[in-house]
Amino acid sequence: MLLKGVLLDALSLGDNIDFSGIKNALDQFECYEHTSAEQRLARIQDADIVFSNKVILDRALLEQCPKLKLIVVLATGTNNIDLAYAAERNIPVKNAVAYGTNSVAQHSLMLMLMLATQQVRYQKSLDADQWQKSPYFCLMTHSVMELAGKHLVIVGAGALGKKVAQLAEAFDMQVTFSARPNSSHTENVDSRPSLDELLPHADFLSLHCPLTADTDNLINAERLAKAKPGLMLVNCARGGIVNEADALAALHTGQLGGLATDVLTTEPPINGNLLLSARTEDLNLIVTPHNAWISQAARQNIVNQAAESVLAYKKLDSTL
Repeated sequence: MLLKGVLLDALSLGDNIDFSGIKNALDQFECYEHTSAEQRLARIQDADIVFSNKVILDRALLEQCPKLKLIVVLATGTNNIDLAYAAERNIPVKNAVAYGTNSVAQHSLMLMLMLATQQVRYQKSLDADQWQKSPYFCLMTHSVMELAGKHLVIVGAGALGKKVAQLAEAFDMQVTFSARPNSSHTENVDSRPSLDELLPHADFLSLHCPLTADTDNLINAERLAKAKPGLMLVNCARGGIVNEADALAALHTGQLGGLATDVLTTEPPINGNLLLSARTEDLNLIVTPHNAWISQAARQNIVNQAAESVLAYKKLDSTL
């Protein structure tokens, strides 16, 4: 059986990526840098396998693709795919797993360190010539903490969460994984303490869970009110997990001692974002442009896994 594959948004993976593994696994391969909503159907209507990072593949589109046999998502999140319809058609949906563990974990620790050492505020002090005009050899305007001895709570106990825990423990932090959101050890579903139980004792909270119905708006005003005052919040997961308005309000009151996020609710933030706007204020606030995952090794891992998904499908198909 001849297989045609179409990659819809290669440019979303950046430069210097080798797609030869995918190409060699297929009989025909078409690779597009970018695909608009209007271009989708013409490009995939006769495809057997579709590769997409962020291009939406919804029911209305997929119903017009009778040859489609496999969908490969060039990311971990599959929220751009109509999974229910794919299941109805028995179309497997494969995604990338743990491809950027090292890249995202080091970014997470970098954000924790920057919050702990108030680097954003100190850089602003430099820009305002405060050190240059200081009568002393150093600036001590903003309070700095050590990670050692601090309690880090992690939401998400997959490969990424465990890697962050390993790095944090190297800084002598106390690490606790929370139970899966909306479950409690009292329900005998998860033996770990719930997030609500842990928040009053946490110095840092790092998010490494997918965006699901259970995690949407997980960090909101109600939960932040339960947190230990001065909590440092790091989000390298998905923007919708944190209520941005509630987090910013908590940062203003001091309930949050620092907020660092690599993700926003809408990306790219073409119409602006309240967290981006708040960076001009005197806050311990860091926003990075969803680039925790972008090491070259991590991006290549995604493509390598996609090629493996095609080879696994071909092997399975040959046995049917």
